[in-house]
Amino acid sequence: MGRAPARHTIDVVRPTFAHIDLDAIRANFRAIMAHLGGDCPAADVIAVVKANGYGHGAAPVARALESAGARMLACSDIEEGVELRRAGVSVPILVFGALSVSDLDGAFTHDLTPTISSPFAARALRNAARRRHATMVCHLKVDTGMNRLGFRYDNLSETLPEVVSGLGLKVDAVYTHFATAEDVTHPLFDQQRERFEQALNQLSAMGVHPRLRHAANSAALLRDPGTWYDAVRPGLLLYGVSPSGRDHGVSLMPAMTLHSRVVAVKGMRVGETAGYGARMAVTHPTTVAVVPAGYADGLDVRLAGRGSVIVGGHRVPVVGSVCMDSITVDVTGLDVTPGDEVVLLGGQGEVTIAAEEVAETIGTVPHEILCRTGSRIVRNYGPDSEPASVQTAR
Repeated sequence: MGRAPARHTIDVVRPTFAHIDLDAIRANFRAIMAHLGGDCPAADVIAVVKANGYGHGAAPVARALESAGARMLACSDIEEGVELRRAGVSVPILVFGALSVSDLDGAFTHDLTPTISSPFAARALRNAARRRHATMVCHLKVDTGMNRLGFRYDNLSETLPEVVSGLGLKVDAVYTHFATAEDVTHPLFDQQRERFEQALNQLSAMGVHPRLRHAANSAALLRDPGTWYDAVRPGLLLYGVSPSGRDHGVSLMPAMTLHSRVVAVKGMRVGETAGYGARMAVTHPTTVAVVPAGYADGLDVRLAGRGSVIVGGHRVPVVGSVCMDSITVDVTGLDVTPGDEVVLLGGQGEVTIAAEEVAETIGTVPHEILCRTGSRIVRNYGPDSEPASVQTAR
């Protein structure tokens, strides 16, 4: 029998990578705590690390927050929670998402704190706890107007008695989620807060006295101290981005910068176009640079003709289409050569492109800009802005 071919590893460094500043995340956590003052102790801040830590890498971010003093984290589903436990996270982990399509065993074997948001979820969790002769500590979610997950605020007398009676479940906290915290003109925010208060009173009358009440995401945390209750749930703020794009007096440090390098420079004649669709014909002799970052890396196709990147300390526009693996940018009049650094998100010299700006350019929220950072983007957590090598077997 012939010998299997030897496997060798080579270091591969993609020119497009993200630099994640964990010190900035720690500093943002401390800034949030300073903003809260003495009204909300660090033990009851729930730091949100769902969606791969908003694109920053869930495990390194979670460990950084734990070291900064966060005593509870939150993720989207049981699978995300299991990943955090396997990464060595030891603080309590709240699972926001629905339980109906998750593996409940993971909640028990990895000591996660699930949310019950429907009678079905409560029954499933209680049955799983009883089979193990255990009591599962959980958070109860009340839907006050988001119309997503949660027990309806106006139907608790019908749906909750089954949940709070019997063995197997212990409701440690109750919470809700605001739909319009970023919009100071929308009346639903105040309506949701009033409905949550009503729900809390009704729960108390039913004999349910949770240890914690929480409602405030990043936007509500900044907007109204009346929503802080016993705990807050900062997400976007931890990563140094304001949910509304406005200054709220909290000193934040963006934690992610996105870098690439020019791989080609070429000239275009009047009337020629760049990229798929041939939508943008140049009106003057133009020099373009090709950058190996595209929608497979998380760049939005709507950046074509709208967005910018930074090359040589200058903001330059994206021209042509955003392709799967590349974009072209107009560098006419600049001294640009292959290998020059390109900043897609972050700063170079005196010029900065922030997630809030990119979101406004394409008509979305900054959360999306961060979360959509592609899986093939190497995330570097070191002190320098050069990517770590990817070990590739072949």
